[in-house]
Amino acid sequence: MEIAVIGGGNGAYAAAADLAEQGHQVRMWRRNKKAFQEVIEKQSINVKGNKGTRTVLLKLASTDLREVVQGAKLIVIPLPAFSQRSLAKQLAHVLEDSQVIFLPPGTFGSYLMSKEIAEEGCKAKVAFAETGTLPYLARKCDEKTVSISARATRLPTGVFPSEQSEQVFSVLREAFPSIEPIQDALDGALMNAGPIIHPPLILMNAGPIEHFEKWDIHNEGTQASIRNVHKALDAERIKIREALEYCEPHFPLDHHYNFEGEEWMYANEAHEKLVDGGDWYEPIVLKTHRYMREDVACGLAFLVSIGEWLGVPVPTAKGLLSIGSAVVGEDLRQTGRTMENLGLASNTKEELKELLKKGFCHYEVI
Repeated sequence: MEIAVIGGGNGAYAAAADLAEQGHQVRMWRRNKKAFQEVIEKQSINVKGNKGTRTVLLKLASTDLREVVQGAKLIVIPLPAFSQRSLAKQLAHVLEDSQVIFLPPGTFGSYLMSKEIAEEGCKAKVAFAETGTLPYLARKCDEKTVSISARATRLPTGVFPSEQSEQVFSVLREAFPSIEPIQDALDGALMNAGPIIHPPLILMNAGPIEHFEKWDIHNEGTQASIRNVHKALDAERIKIREALEYCEPHFPLDHHYNFEGEEWMYANEAHEKLVDGGDWYEPIVLKTHRYMREDVACGLAFLVSIGEWLGVPVPTAKGLLSIGSAVVGEDLRQTGRTMENLGLASNTKEELKELLKKGFCHYEVI
């Protein structure tokens, strides 16, 4: 299948390399030409593994978005949520009919990007899908090399507009067989693990993060007290899901840490492999890191706003969002990704469900 991968981060490099190794025709776009230069010159990505490093050839690596996107059946965008609006403005001018755009994960970016491309005047009949995590546990070693420590074995995924789910899932499964269909894009957004796992890890480890040159929040930073906050925060997410009549499985984060229990999105023992590999032992600048700007400012702000919209108490989420706001010196409840800022706060549940099903007026079945 012709696949476009958009981005230059850990997830994009992992997706491009893995999908190419599966035999797909992968074209990759990255905005930063200087950082992408080695990949452009070699038209390949190096993959580091237990048995050494291997080279994976791409069909195309380019900074020309049109060249990469046009002709692709599937567009994979494993980019941080805060980049989605600006990217949508660019994509609006190069998208073609029948393309599927996959956001792993999305933080309800399927709705935001769809709205943005419609406002840009895009007439292409496309559909979006989003899931709860990256399909890979991966870290870039340098600008031409990625290390992939695990692959997702279960990817709960929702489609926007949901009435196009059958066609979209037929495309997605060609690239990601572990896709598990769920009701719609908001269902998928509320599977996002990032806003549950990362805010407690960075905010409750703020001291050692800022003191030490490197601090592994997933290893020495994951202690019993922090896990208790994870559990309380995840319980609020699940209450929101239930209030919206989304059914089980809810993929509780606790399953990620308990390898003797039900399999989470990654295979059992994935957490142990993650910390044993050492790839997550990294410097974190609290005010600018993706965990703050994506998982707190976008994901946690969205969770708080939708809880308030529904009348579901979310004290743990609100407390963490307030602490994050104090750390960055910005009221993230006002400036983050919220029901208000998405233009959805005045909708009823029934109106929102209809929007999730039908999408915007320019859509037709692809």
